[in-house]
Amino acid sequence: MFMAILDVQIVASSLPDIQFALHIAPNHLSWIQTAYLIAEVVAIPLTGWLTRLMSLRGLFVAAIIGFAASSVGCAASHHFETLLLFRIVQGFCGGALIPIVFTSVFTMFPVGKHVLATTIGGLFAMLAPTIGPVLGGYITENYSWHWLFLINVLPGFAAAAVAACLIRIGKPDLRLLARLDLPALMLIVACLASLELALKQGPRHIWNDGLIVSLVVVCPIAGVFAIRRCLSSPEPIIDVRCFADRNFSMGCFYSFVLGMGLFGSVYITPLYLGFVRQHTPFEIGEIMIVMGAAQLAMAPFAAMAARRFNPLLLTAIGYGVFAAGLVGDGFMTYDTDFDELLWPQILRGAAVLFCLLPTTSLALEGQPIARMPNASGLFNLMRNLGGAIGIALIDTVLEQRAPTHVAHLVARLQAGDIAAARIVGIPLSLFKNALLGPIDQATKDLVRPLVNRAALVMSFNEAWLMLGTIFVVALMAVPLMRRIPMAANAQMEGPGAAPSESPRCRQED
Repeated sequence: MFMAILDVQIVASSLPDIQFALHIAPNHLSWIQTAYLIAEVVAIPLTGWLTRLMSLRGLFVAAIIGFAASSVGCAASHHFETLLLFRIVQGFCGGALIPIVFTSVFTMFPVGKHVLATTIGGLFAMLAPTIGPVLGGYITENYSWHWLFLINVLPGFAAAAVAACLIRIGKPDLRLLARLDLPALMLIVACLASLELALKQGPRHIWNDGLIVSLVVVCPIAGVFAIRRCLSSPEPIIDVRCFADRNFSMGCFYSFVLGMGLFGSVYITPLYLGFVRQHTPFEIGEIMIVMGAAQLAMAPFAAMAARRFNPLLLTAIGYGVFAAGLVGDGFMTYDTDFDELLWPQILRGAAVLFCLLPTTSLALEGQPIARMPNASGLFNLMRNLGGAIGIALIDTVLEQRAPTHVAHLVARLQAGDIAAARIVGIPLSLFKNALLGPIDQATKDLVRPLVNRAALVMSFNEAWLMLGTIFVVALMAVPLMRRIPMAANAQMEGPGAAPSESPRCRQED
């Protein structure tokens, strides 16, 4: 799972090298990432059905072998089309790995081990986006781009071999293939793929391109018909009836919000450090490693707190502290660097597991064991969708607000506003001299990039504050969650044993 999540970040660091090696047109380069993300987001909700079809062990072994083998294919690609094909396979297999981990937590471990297992799994899931830039930057600067994919191979096949030998839970049911609801599958793929494409391309085209409008129309229509088929089918590909449970729905909501904040912050920080501060990929990674270090440092305390305190209280604390870390970056200047970014990163890193652990427990604890793979898939899907939508919102803010800020700053400078000159970074002596007479071309050439930089920083600040506001608003929904008493949770006699029926199980059955 760590490798699957990591693969998006580390590949992003070497896209220029891949473009040069494979002679990829600039307007096609983003498809290397987009193809992976679309396949990943399609695979995640299908893992419930795939687990029933292949069993937990079968799906994990198949997914990790497919992921490792397609990584070899990516590294060996000599053409853009070949790389794209292997990225799709890699993304689908990687997407299946993510919910499998959380399914394993709640089906293979006794209740007393759930918090520890969730902490370990959640820590790896949250660390991957943070470590990605530094690892990608290091590989980019010291090795060839092929190693971005080849590092997956050895641990992938090793994990598959160990899992094939040691996991003994569930049996495959190949009869499900004959009863596959193919129209529902096509509708699900159309809904999620069009959503991901629209979110990826929409900000670039200011949301008014004909293709973007078509995707925005297709997505909800396909989604509505997919849900109708899933509700009417006796063996649905995705069991959306899980959302009838209030705690599961609220857990998915908070997973969605966490995805916006986590993936959004990991996306926007390197953009600022690269475009404004002109840092190299490895330097960016070194700065961003602070957040990962804070996650590691807080993991024992988060696990201990999850066992002893009300999960609603922990959720409020986690999302409140994460919001403070987002808002703290909303007042940057063009001089902001490691020192100023330190504490907001620490706050976000320290808060991550306090956001993840209680909401994961509230959403998945007590789910019937047969529905756990499906519930885990939907829960993790919401986090990925939150990340995709959060990044699209950030791109929209940067695309649309930066030109507005440029115009506003130019108007203030022309009016002789010294405060605007300080914001832009124009030497005051030069600014005062420029006000005395016509501005020559050399001065314009000097000032133009400074104005663009200042406008970009102001847009970054608005994006940070937008994410922080979303987290603050999300806190208002905490009272809607219900705490599940430990006595009502399923009890397990040992790893892999079936849980006794809880009130939640009996209600759903």
